[in-house]
Amino acid sequence: MVWAVGFALLGALLFGTSAALQQHAARQTDYAPAHPGEPGTPQHVVVVVSLVRLIRRLFRRPLWLIGWCANLLGFGAQAAALHFGSVALVQPLLVTQLLFALPLSLSLRHRRPDWRDLVSASLICGGLAVFLSVRGVAPRADVANRGWAILAGLVTAVAVVVIIGLATGRRPEIHSTMIAIAAGLCFAYSAVALSLTVEDLLHRGIAATAVDWPGYALAVSTLTGLLLEQGAFAAGSLPPAVAAMNITNPIASYLIGIFAFNVTLPDSATQLTALAIAAVLISAGAIGLAHSPSVRADRDEEYGVQAGRPPGPPRPQTSH
Repeated sequence: MVWAVGFALLGALLFGTSAALQQHAARQTDYAPAHPGEPGTPQHVVVVVSLVRLIRRLFRRPLWLIGWCANLLGFGAQAAALHFGSVALVQPLLVTQLLFALPLSLSLRHRRPDWRDLVSASLICGGLAVFLSVRGVAPRADVANRGWAILAGLVTAVAVVVIIGLATGRRPEIHSTMIAIAAGLCFAYSAVALSLTVEDLLHRGIAATAVDWPGYALAVSTLTGLLLEQGAFAAGSLPPAVAAMNITNPIASYLIGIFAFNVTLPDSATQLTALAIAAVLISAGAIGLAHSPSVRADRDEEYGVQAGRPPGPPRPQTSH
């Protein structure tokens, strides 16, 4: 368990660094949330085409590419964590990436965290402390039921398509949050596919892994999640997007862990109470960071809000 926790926290650090760098680069583009296109064009197709155009711009930005490399290293750390621990243990620990992403994001804009940011960060840390310290709360082992894992993937795919369609044409902050939720679902399933792929590599070899479905499911879910993540970063402020992903990801992972893996779940009153307290503290901390004064200042700056003047339309972003 110690190795799983250590690698999970390392992955959170790398993912948080990646999120801050990639969002900072994405906000410099001229991306705007997609609106319905020609009659008869599916709404989710309009969103995906817009996101693909965004990625083409971002690949020309060195800062974004550095963030991409940090993301790849983060997946390596996550894979190691999933080798030593269960999906339902590792994924909640990745919530701590928000603790790394916010300070770096603020430093890139030459700002300091507000005291309320520190309180919210403390809530997240306290929730994780409860989650890890009470015996039996964090699942210790998981053996995959591959049939149920496939079904979970199909359900996840349908949910993502529906959310993308509902996000089309919404206000930027709502669009960003909904796309981030879809990305969180993708990353939750990526953890399942990654765990199965690592198991294949270690026990069956490269040849067997190359013809098994988890590796391909991992590629599709991860690439889709990364694409949606960039759209969420470009459409709104970083903390709301990261908070939405970081709340969705562990909840979905925990549910998939129950559904598709044979895990030992909390069953005593103490364990269930500790799980509920951990969930409340982590969620409250993530939501607190998403609504911190630092985020409001970022949003006011983005919309051109000045003292004594009501908010107006977003200022156009310039592409360098």
